Amino acid sequence: MSKIRLCQRILLLSLFFLSVVAPLVFVSHRLNLLTLLGRREFLEDLYRATYRGDTLKLNAVEQEGADGLEEPNQVVYTEKDFASTISYYSEKNNDFKESGIAGYRTTTLERNVSGFNPDKGQRQGAQQNELSFMAQGRNIHDSQRMSEKNIQVTNKKVQEIKDQVILAKAYLKIAPPSSNLRLRDLEQLTREMELAVGEATQDSDLSTSALQKMRHMEASLSKVYRAFPDCSALGAKLHTMLRQAEEQVRSQRHQATYLVHLAARTAPKGLHCLSMRLTAEYFALRPEERKLPNENKIYHPDLYHYAVFSDNVLACAAVVNSTISTAKEQEKLVFHVLTKSLNLPAISMWFLINPPAKATVHILSIDNFEWSSKYNTYQENNSSYPRFTSELNYLHFYLPDIFPALNKIVLLDHDVVVQQDLSELWNINMKGNVIGAVGTCQEGKIPFYRIDMFINLSDPLIGKRFDANACTWAFGMNLFDLQQWRRHNLTAVYQNYVQMGLWNIGSLPLGWLTFYNKTELLDRQWHVLGLGYSSDVDRNEIEQASVIHYDGLRKPWLDIAMGRYKSYWTKFLNFDNIFLQQCNLQA
Repeated sequence: MSKIRLCQRILLLSLFFLSVVAPLVFVSHRLNLLTLLGRREFLEDLYRATYRGDTLKLNAVEQEGADGLEEPNQVVYTEKDFASTISYYSEKNNDFKESGIAGYRTTTLERNVSGFNPDKGQRQGAQQNELSFMAQGRNIHDSQRMSEKNIQVTNKKVQEIKDQVILAKAYLKIAPPSSNLRLRDLEQLTREMELAVGEATQDSDLSTSALQKMRHMEASLSKVYRAFPDCSALGAKLHTMLRQAEEQVRSQRHQATYLVHLAARTAPKGLHCLSMRLTAEYFALRPEERKLPNENKIYHPDLYHYAVFSDNVLACAAVVNSTISTAKEQEKLVFHVLTKSLNLPAISMWFLINPPAKATVHILSIDNFEWSSKYNTYQENNSSYPRFTSELNYLHFYLPDIFPALNKIVLLDHDVVVQQDLSELWNINMKGNVIGAVGTCQEGKIPFYRIDMFINLSDPLIGKRFDANACTWAFGMNLFDLQQWRRHNLTAVYQNYVQMGLWNIGSLPLGWLTFYNKTELLDRQWHVLGLGYSSDVDRNEIEQASVIHYDGLRKPWLDIAMGRYKSYWTKFLNFDNIFLQQCNLQA
């Protein structure tokens, strides 16, 4: 009886064990099987999609149809070809990890190389994929981080598509009229490619359809190339297109140059508004209220005198403000602003409402010089370049007559900014020379000039007097010894060159001739040029310079100014001024 009961207990326990454990084993096995099959199906679907896209690459085209382009023959790709496509899919699907890709690549390679044994390939591929995904399950977060690190952002495909579009357009343009039907598909495909690439900048931005269209385009271009066996005819057409493109570029450059010159010669609306408002305010004052202070210092020979020739209110303000802000002895500064009578009220009014601290400002009208009648100071001409048409530029050569009581003076162009104290400039030993200037004859530096770039030295009257290798120099910040100038009578020398017809070469080359062998070259740190036309001026040189010069057409007060340098000029102007705000003048 006890044995029967024992057997019954064992039977009951066995049944209980089977009822509990068997479902668990069955479910576990079922899940593993589903996982295996699901991964295999996913990879096979991915392979088929990729295979269909990659096999669109052209191997050979046997015949051309009359109604359009035929489909290309399919070819089997190698590991390198599939690697690029798999890389694309890995970027689009972060969950398709590096280990899974390796298994998939092995499977596809076996299909390509060994003739594709379905059973063997599927078994090996499934085993490798299953192992890969099991490894991922152990630490999915670490796998994601590794995948993101391994993804490399490239734009190779994007560039290939853009190159294909350019080449297709070239073929469409040079194709003979008889090939319109043949190229119809290429034209349509070109439009589709442009839409497909859109604004993509990386390969990961491209869709699968874009990659497929890229391969279609490659096949189409290959067929079109076969339609042009005569390379000489194709080269001639391309050469014609090149000449036309070069002519268009020259035309556009000429137009751009003209517009830049026009912008440089045209007063901005805001500056015109400012002049009008200041002029109106000036004439609203009583005569005794129009006088600037410190008139007793105007011709004091022991002070630091600066001459500024300008018809621009803001330009004068920037020069004066920057010089004063860096000066150690502001009370010794005297600024002589020379302008036309039309601009004198506006400039005078500006300094009346914006007094220059302890410095002195003296405004002169060039139309009131009594001595000018004995000289032919200016030649009218039809040049479109400002340096040939501005009378203010040529008055530089009459400084001893303008300031008969002074022995030294510093000339500052109205497009400069002073960044350091200039008092040491007055202590430079001129060694009997008339003008102190920074040289422009060093190759590789900005600017670089030679005398023969501007002056025809083949003229015997000129060539025998001057050395073509003599160092040139720059106007803009110059120290003049007026006593030596008078002793050498250099104004008469200048007049002789004007009478010889050399006035049309510009004021700078005339200065080289007039002050030839009478120039003291200064250290380049005193005067850095090029901020009005060159984007290559060294930033360190700008920061260390005593004076920076916006020579060229792109002045800092114009809309065409070079933005990287403009702040050096605007920081010396108060754009909260009521007149600047009313005229919408901003930094």
